[in-house]
Amino acid sequence: MSADLLNPPGLSGQITASDAPAAGTPLERRAQALNEAFGAADVAARLAGAAAAAHGRLVFTTSFGLEDQVLTHFIIDAGLPVEIVTLDTDRLFPEVHALWKETEAHFGVRILPFYPRHDAVEGFVGRHGLDGFYTSREARKACCDIRKVEPLGRALAGADIWITGLRADQSAARGGVRFAEAEAARGLIKLSPLLDWSRDRTLAFAKANGVPLNPLHEKGFVSIGCQPCTRAIRPGEPERAGRWWWEEDAAKECGLHVGPDGKLTRAKPASLGAGA
Repeated sequence: MSADLLNPPGLSGQITASDAPAAGTPLERRAQALNEAFGAADVAARLAGAAAAAHGRLVFTTSFGLEDQVLTHFIIDAGLPVEIVTLDTDRLFPEVHALWKETEAHFGVRILPFYPRHDAVEGFVGRHGLDGFYTSREARKACCDIRKVEPLGRALAGADIWITGLRADQSAARGGVRFAEAEAARGLIKLSPLLDWSRDRTLAFAKANGVPLNPLHEKGFVSIGCQPCTRAIRPGEPERAGRWWWEEDAAKECGLHVGPDGKLTRAKPASLGAGA
């Protein structure tokens, strides 16, 4: 691994080449270097460090939720070379489309959309019906694959670093998330710059900095996905309880952040170090 990767110029928290273990794939070693250098840094330094260490395109996928809006603020404020994209599933709430337009106007940025393949949607509805995702977990996951997972693959094609709004305290399944993780299947580094922020801290930052937010948050919609697959949560429920609310599974994931086994993808601690 080059010294330039481990020591991006002008940034604090650097490590030296001798500090990096030789074990692991090149992707795992790069993720480990980022964790050791910036896992304990603030969000701005994490993003700047990733940009300096990138071997190619940086892509940030936003769903216009609280965390994503805050990350958009950090990215635009620092003028980082990050492509901001979104997955329009064709079943988004009207409030999301309104916030999309407001966000572009507020930050002076164009957000690139990725839509599901029309033939895949037509085939799914033809087989299962318009709201066929209610019929079984398998049907719901198939709908998510068509509307979110496949478009994400196109959005990330050729990317070197994928920036996400994951926070470790969003759910038990996400509790082991690290700042940088090696995604071997996609051949890239996945970053979660807000992993150690609480929801309260994220909301306070957004309000203090005038970041545009979805009005559905004020109505109990904490995690906002497709309509009608998202509902407001009740007092005491975890953040993602409103996703696919008719399912009993506590690990509510659509497939964007899970591997072939259906579990949330995360790197092995031995490969990527302690992180944040």
